[in-house]
Amino acid sequence: METDWFFQHVDGSDWIHIATIPVFTGVIGWLINWTGLIMLFSPVRFHGFTVPGLKQISRVLPRKLQEVPGFLQGGIGWQGIVPARAAKMGSIAVDKAIAKLGTPGEFYQQLEPDKIAEHIVKVFEPDMPKMIEDIMAREHPNLWRDLPTPARKAIIARVQAQMPTVVHGITDEIGVHIDQLLDPKIMVIDHFEANPALVVRIFRDFGQKELNLMVAFGFIFGFLLGIPVAVADHWFGLWWLLPILGVIVGWVTNALGMWLIFEPPEPKRILGITWHGLFLRRQDEAAEVYAQIIADDVITLERIGDFLLDGPRGDRTRQMLATAMLPAIDQAAGPVRGAVRIAIGSKKFDSIRDAVANEAVDRTITPFRDPEFSKRQADKIRTLVSARTKELPPKDFVDMMRSAIKEDEWMLYAHGAIMGFAGGVVHLAIFGVGGS
Repeated sequence: METDWFFQHVDGSDWIHIATIPVFTGVIGWLINWTGLIMLFSPVRFHGFTVPGLKQISRVLPRKLQEVPGFLQGGIGWQGIVPARAAKMGSIAVDKAIAKLGTPGEFYQQLEPDKIAEHIVKVFEPDMPKMIEDIMAREHPNLWRDLPTPARKAIIARVQAQMPTVVHGITDEIGVHIDQLLDPKIMVIDHFEANPALVVRIFRDFGQKELNLMVAFGFIFGFLLGIPVAVADHWFGLWWLLPILGVIVGWVTNALGMWLIFEPPEPKRILGITWHGLFLRRQDEAAEVYAQIIADDVITLERIGDFLLDGPRGDRTRQMLATAMLPAIDQAAGPVRGAVRIAIGSKKFDSIRDAVANEAVDRTITPFRDPEFSKRQADKIRTLVSARTKELPPKDFVDMMRSAIKEDEWMLYAHGAIMGFAGGVVHLAIFGVGGS
């Protein structure tokens, strides 16, 4: 059979066959990028079923297959690539960006420790009398019972008078040691892992416009790539050619879509056209959205308080703050301290003092967890994160957004290749083999 290199023998039905190929590849390209976004972000939690023995078998599978969500846990199903890698994205976000946005000390200073101290005093002071009553009644009921009411009130008044000094001492102590007490990386990773929907929101909130454009470009890329496919199909007329070329078109369409969003990080002129990653063009806008999410949901005063007391270094925090309080409690006892120590014994006096200090630690950190106060302070963090994110080199900004999913992009490309193959088979089934 002679190859029709110059389309000399094309009739009406042949032109329909040729013209429908780019349309098919365009539609398939659109579907590839549309469903690719679904694969990226949905579902937020793993959906699937457990297969007995798969967890053990998965350990010897190729590394790429181990990366498929659910395999290492022995399940077959799917979880969006972005939420599945939430913890990893948190880690990279800290390494690439948040660590450069500011030290724990800088974040803490943005929250204005003096205002925190004032808030703690305001919240804690009304509870102080009952706390002292409870501690004294528990630790030395006889002594407290025998004290005349004016003496009790005097002790409570002296302790309350020491409150502002004690609390400012605590917030200062936290500030001095915050780099040892607070680990933003652990805090961010734990929060992202527990809230994968938050990671999806980061992409969606500032990147939805670019993601929609990526889907639209899927049709354009697919259509343009379909033109040489149509020519090759007409020239060679092989039944297997369309499905095989469909694999290439599907793979390349998805790869071009990802490239369009993230590359190049710096503007480059190629053939007279300036190319720049779609996400990167709006880094300043993205920085505002990203900073708002970090300030509202990740590095908040409320979460800092939780981490300080209940995080991996919580015991150290409590011990440090309790130790810092002891001198102030001694001062609150005033001139009767020596007499009381003799009357009840040094050991018992120290146990009362330690009890007051330890309980006061919990009470003084509790206002950190006040959502309303935390929200008011969030603007300071948002301003810092926004300013520093805008200053990030474009490459670091890209790494922050892409590195967590980059090694999983092959799944999107494979998905595109499968859909491209299917599109080729469907066209073959409807229009038959091309060529003369």
